[in-house]
Amino acid sequence: MHAKKRLLIVTHTAGFRHSDSIERGEKILAALGARSGHFEVEYCRTADDVRKMLTPEFLNAGKFDGVVFLNTTGDIGIPDLGAFLAWLQQGKAFIGIHAAADTYHNRPEYLEMLQGEFAYHGRQTTVEAKVEQPDHPAVAHLAPAWVVFDEIYLFKENNRRNVTVLLSMDRHPDDGTPNAGKPGDYLLAWCREYGNGRVFYTALGHRLDVWDSEEYQRHLLGGILWALRLQERGAVKL
Repeated sequence: MHAKKRLLIVTHTAGFRHSDSIERGEKILAALGARSGHFEVEYCRTADDVRKMLTPEFLNAGKFDGVVFLNTTGDIGIPDLGAFLAWLQQGKAFIGIHAAADTYHNRPEYLEMLQGEFAYHGRQTTVEAKVEQPDHPAVAHLAPAWVVFDEIYLFKENNRRNVTVLLSMDRHPDDGTPNAGKPGDYLLAWCREYGNGRVFYTALGHRLDVWDSEEYQRHLLGGILWALRLQERGAVKL
């Protein structure tokens, strides 16, 4: 049995704050780590925490194996973003949830790492998320089409060529915006290698009932375990 991994859960926001889902998400991520036995968590919640904790020196001293950006928004004030990204590339995990794509619009190097930049969303709606990698642990537990009701993000660019797409839609969500219902290629979750590190991102995670669902919790746990190199394929159990 491997030693437990350590994840730093970052919830500081410099823009819109998803207060309810951040509070619920912190508890659920800790519970997933404890229940699976694979990881433990610590929290980075304030601007002061970010300045202190999101440095390679602190992360290395604390033996962290990765970070989760849980609905972060805006320029959260990492003291040296380049050094932080270099730390990730050395073999660490980055897990981005929902508004992690609404973070650092002013920093191309962050957006290149994540491979997604939030553009807009319409009203919350039901979508059919197509599973594109049925053996990947983030989606192996799902039916070929996952029907989910949430706030659906649309992105400034489709970066399919740069990532492994896990969930996508073949039409624009019926969210009341001008393109509603039109055929297309819209990404919802993906992963990628980042130097020697790994990145997992899911655009879902706005609503509390999504967070509370077994499907979503297994989606997150599978993505986390993949990013930590603990599971390469197959469904995870809660």
